[in-house]
Amino acid sequence: MRTMGTSTSPAAARVTRPAPVCARCARPAFAIIALSAALGLAAFEARAEDLLDQYSATDRFRGGQPRAVELTPDGGEALFLRSGPRTRVNDLWACDTRTGRERVVLTAQQILNGAEETLTPEERARRERLRLSARGIATFQLSRDGRRLLVPLSGRLFVVERASSAVKELSPGAGPADDPRFSPDGEHVACVRGGDLCVIDLASGAERKLTRHEGNRVTWGLPEFVAQEEMDRFEGYWWSPDSRWLAVQRTDETNVERLRIADPSNPVAEPQEWAYPRPGRENAEVRLALIPASGGEPRFVDWDRARWPYLCTVRWDDGAPLTLLVMNRDQSEESVLACDAATGVLRALLDEHDDKWLNLEPSAPRWLAGGRQFLWIAERDDSGPWLELRGAAGLATRLTPRGLRVHSLLAVDDPHGVAYVSASSDAREEHVWRVWLRARRAPERLTREPGLHTATFSRDGSTWVDAVQPMYGVSRWNVMSAGRVRCSLRSLAEKPPFEPRVEWTIVGPDSMAAVIVRPHDFDARRKYPVIDWAYAGPHSLRVQHRANGYVLDQWLADQGFIVVTVDGHGTPWRGRSWERAIRGDLIGPALADHEAGIRALCAGHPEMDVRRVGVVGWSFGGYFVPLALERASELYKVGVAGAPVVDWRDYDTFYTERYLGLPQRDSAAYARSSVLTDIEKLARPLLVIHGTADDNVYFFHSLKLADALNRAGKSWDFLPLPGQTHAVFDPAIIRQIYTRTAEFFTRELGPPGDTAPQQP
Repeated sequence: MRTMGTSTSPAAARVTRPAPVCARCARPAFAIIALSAALGLAAFEARAEDLLDQYSATDRFRGGQPRAVELTPDGGEALFLRSGPRTRVNDLWACDTRTGRERVVLTAQQILNGAEETLTPEERARRERLRLSARGIATFQLSRDGRRLLVPLSGRLFVVERASSAVKELSPGAGPADDPRFSPDGEHVACVRGGDLCVIDLASGAERKLTRHEGNRVTWGLPEFVAQEEMDRFEGYWWSPDSRWLAVQRTDETNVERLRIADPSNPVAEPQEWAYPRPGRENAEVRLALIPASGGEPRFVDWDRARWPYLCTVRWDDGAPLTLLVMNRDQSEESVLACDAATGVLRALLDEHDDKWLNLEPSAPRWLAGGRQFLWIAERDDSGPWLELRGAAGLATRLTPRGLRVHSLLAVDDPHGVAYVSASSDAREEHVWRVWLRARRAPERLTREPGLHTATFSRDGSTWVDAVQPMYGVSRWNVMSAGRVRCSLRSLAEKPPFEPRVEWTIVGPDSMAAVIVRPHDFDARRKYPVIDWAYAGPHSLRVQHRANGYVLDQWLADQGFIVVTVDGHGTPWRGRSWERAIRGDLIGPALADHEAGIRALCAGHPEMDVRRVGVVGWSFGGYFVPLALERASELYKVGVAGAPVVDWRDYDTFYTERYLGLPQRDSAAYARSSVLTDIEKLARPLLVIHGTADDNVYFFHSLKLADALNRAGKSWDFLPLPGQTHAVFDPAIIRQIYTRTAEFFTRELGPPGDTAPQQP
């Protein structure tokens, strides 16, 4: 891949000149010399190529792992998707949880007979939102009674009878099928074709279109962009428990700004066009209608959409009313509404308010049997979030103690009076807990091994799969029953060639979680350049108790660095005040915490050279990098920014306005948080990397940065990735990204033991 350095002014602080190139490997000679001095040229090339090739070829060592695990109602069989370690083509598997015996249920090869898989634009966008790179069978659904499986592939629909393994293709209909799902009784399948909702009768094969096409800007049954990207809502329709009705989202994007992505490497190709709402501008108009499954006119559910424009969550549980969670544009108020499906009348069950913002947890509300009580995850002070049981009349009982922070509601076993939640008292870990709904018993932690645990439960609660990313070692999927491991789902994933050398620690007066990754050949007598591998944004953690989450950090450390990071204010699971400290300023608290944390780490570890600190990050982390160079240049000497958000006025509404408000009212917050505001202060070396087809952080962010840097007379480096999106999966491109990153840091910071480069 070609790289581009830019220097448009003779007054630039650092002159960019073509680098001499090593004839042997076409790498810049200065990088080869520096790396050779640190590790030896042959050793560096072997370690770099071997690890990066394996990392990218195995989909970050995830290829071959079980995923999308679902248990049959009685827990007798676990169904899941799995590819080979390097193929990325998923097949559908089943495991007998009593014997541990596995079998292949269905393969893409069986269905397509070698034909090429095709995806609709909507499905490609959906997979991008889900960060899925796998091909073959990407999703499946088990019918509620467990008798049938629904498998979509290449826009076609297949039903598998579990008892006989017979496969039947449903009528192809008028165009590819998106988001197909069984009705609760298992006798029908709904799907979206060309923006309209259809229902297929499985007995007869007849298909009925329930909505009328209203043009290319109006769709039925599909979630809008911000629902998928920011709300974790990928459904746009919901069956009633008795299978007689569907609640269907109608999305009108007529007034939403359209952004286009052209392919600069193929100028004759038509640009892709997407509705993308930027802060302060029009969102999609979202409504909800009730439509009989047998066909009929839509009856709209009318809530106060001027006050609550966001439809965040929809649930239709057994024996309970259709339930909506709606939110205002500022995301400071939300309301849980119950709808009488017969009349369409709404009543408010619960209103929440937060002066800063409300976090959205899609797993709640969840009704208990009889529809008189529901479970809710609340966060009204620094002791939350917690699980509470609420009655329809408004009475609430807190079910989890202070200090145990509930992440999500995993399952409810109503007959036994228990719920299962993902929760922790340490932000670096995640565990499965049993919570008693009626008995006066303390919650019980079911997972003991340090690390990150989540779980999938059978409907009767007898069996569950513990998916664990342990503190040390590889991920496992254990089938649990009666408090013991019944069997394990096999992982075919390749193991990393090394165990990352990770140290977890606490730094600073605010007790920030931090992690240190040292080279495998670490020598305590030498001083090492330090790399802050940052994300630094909300709703995400970089410091977690799972060593194999730091494989790339270890690779970078092995090039002659000590890699560190901290989780400061704005990150989750340390209380409401800690997280909401970033309201109105997305960079100030995060940068102050990282600067204080890095200095504290360097002060406490003499092997860390505080004079030679670099910073790298992607997405929000990519945004953090140039601002660190602008506003903390005494500490940060060089940065690599991947897919940076340059100006928050150009990101999406739901994410950005939660933290900065509307730009019409809070323009100072946007200026305070923009990379462009202090661009003239950027005098440190910067490498920017960005995919030209990115439809999350659009490529024009980096082009705006390029224009600002050029006009300010700055010298910088640019690595555009033609055709790549926000999540890069191409092995050759992944290898290029990280080898260029290592070379850039080595060039600017030098190898271990050297004195810091003289910089102004």
